[in-house]
Amino acid sequence: MQKEKLQTLLRDFKLSEAQISEILALTGTPAIANLGFANIDLTRSDRQGFPEVIFSPGKTPDQIISIAKTIRDDGQPLLATRVSPLQHKKIVAEMPELEYDEAAACLYAGMPAPAPLFDKQICIISGGTGDLPVLAEARRTLLLFGMAPLAISDIGVAGIHRLDAYWPQIREAAVIIVIAGMEGALPSVVAGLTDKPVIAVPTSVGYGSNLEGITTLLAMLSSCANGISVVNIDNGFGAAFSAARILHQLKRFHNQRGMKKP
Repeated sequence: MQKEKLQTLLRDFKLSEAQISEILALTGTPAIANLGFANIDLTRSDRQGFPEVIFSPGKTPDQIISIAKTIRDDGQPLLATRVSPLQHKKIVAEMPELEYDEAAACLYAGMPAPAPLFDKQICIISGGTGDLPVLAEARRTLLLFGMAPLAISDIGVAGIHRLDAYWPQIREAAVIIVIAGMEGALPSVVAGLTDKPVIAVPTSVGYGSNLEGITTLLAMLSSCANGISVVNIDNGFGAAFSAARILHQLKRFHNQRGMKKP
């Protein structure tokens, strides 16, 4: 947002509608908002293309509220992940303008309209219905980045014909996020059938020998299929962020060459 404000001021200065002092004040503004307990990175979107996101576990509702207000006062979109029911209740009492995605356990505001260029260019699939919270977190994260993903749930290897039924839609995506628990076989199957990058997300869903996702994680890291990147257990946010960065770079690449589709 700092970059946008500076561009506006420079344009106004050119039109004799802004003072040099205003420009100097902005360029001298620290990129960090020090709240005492947290240093908020207000120029992350200028550097990385995406704003700072609040990871809620370990934070009090009051801390989340202070961070959220700082981000929103700077004009940036807001996403807070892993928000507990207790945190949610206290936060929305203070900031009723925030919306809550219960499936994803995320609070959000100021989401940009999805860019048509990115429509269904990222596909998120999950092995089972038990993986839906992770899928929802990934989807909500991508919406923060202005990307409208295609999301398909419950098409795991226990009934592999279900994957075949959706394959024409899945193969059209530029990046595929595959979320699975149990033995974590679904990413290997998908990666063996496509030339697209596959980001695998192991989940803690499974019986005792799943070891709360450890078995799934090791299986995905040991996949014999090429082209798989693996994030941490239940990390829908991390998978979405990686996929968004890939697509963001594709956008830059194509914009430089005057092309329209990634």
